[in-house]
This record gives sequence, structure tokens and C-alpha cells, in this order.
Amino acid sequence: MERSAVYRRALAPVMTFNGVVGCTAAVGGWAAHIDSPRGFIIFWISVATLALAGSFLLVRRQALRESEPFWSPPTRRITWAMLPPLAAGCIISLLVLGWATNPGKADYSAMALWLPATWVIFYGCAFHAAGFFMPRGMRLFGWIFVLGGCSCLALRLQYDIEPLIYVYGVMGFFFGLFHLAYGVYLYFTEPRGNET
Repeated sequence: MERSAVYRRALAPVMTFNGVVGCTAAVGGWAAHIDSPRGFIIFWISVATLALAGSFLLVRRQALRESEPFWSPPTRRITWAMLPPLAAGCIISLLVLGWATNPGKADYSAMALWLPATWVIFYGCAFHAAGFFMPRGMRLFGWIFVLGGCSCLALRLQYDIEPLIYVYGVMGFFFGLFHLAYGVYLYFTEPRGNET
């Protein structure tokens, strides 16, 4: 129970930070009209790197403030659990990026349209895997991403949605608003007082 409270306390600022980064990136990318598959992938890889670095710094600062080790055995278990789906998403992104630099091989705009939903699904798988070492809500968070990503693919196949609105809508909703909402939820439901 004590470890669960620690994870909740650590996750609230991380989720809120990532939500702000995701919302800002979605609005900024849409406003800048980054619509080529190559530009879209490079843009979101840069955003993911920024979010990862910010999350790392937030967790490290919390560990230093609490005089706890940063790279503890539970942190290693969570990292190893999340690594396979996140690596798969990264590898697929790099493959699509490679194809996007060789015009004439495929319909790259179609690839970019299914890529955001694929990222959402892999990200959900990563959080579901991490949820076995964290609070129960993380597994639910992962399932929402997996089912949401599948729904986005179905929506895209069923309806002719304007591509720029679709890709930035998916990214902004899942990697922005959903993280922000979860961070706010964790902050307001965190037990106060002498919990750890």
C-alpha cells in the first residue's frame, strides 16, 4: 500500500506535465500545418523525447527530495515491462520514416494516418504491462489507450476525416488531454497527510 501511494505521488506531476506537452504539441503542429509523413514523425519523435526527458527530471527531482534511489528495483521492473511495446512503436516509426524518404514506394499519407492510432495502442500496451507493478488504475489507463487506438483506426476506415484534423486530434486527445485529465485526477485523489 505504501508503494502505491509513492507511485501515485510521483505520477501526478508526470502525467500533468506530459498532458501539457501533448496538448501544446498537437495545437502547435496543427497550426504549423506539419502534414508530411516525414515531418509529422520527426515532430512527434521530438515531442516524445521532450516528454521523456521532462518526466525523467521530474521523477529524479522527487527521488532526491525524498532521499530515495532513482534507479530502484521497482523502477527497473517497470522500465523493462514497458520497453517491448515502446520499442515496437519506435521501430515501426523509424521504418515508416525510412519509407517516407523514398517517394514512390507506397501511399505515405495513408501510413501517417494509421501511425498515430498505432502509437496509442502500443503506448496502452506499455502502460498495461507497467500496471502490474503499479496502482490498479494504470492497467485501466492502458486498456483505454488500446481500445481507443483501435476505435480510432475503425473511425478512420469508416469515415473520410480530414487528415490533419484526424492525426492531430488523435495525438492531442490521447497524449494531451487524456494525460492531463489523469494527472489532475491523481492529484486530487492522492491521500493527504502521513501516508509514507
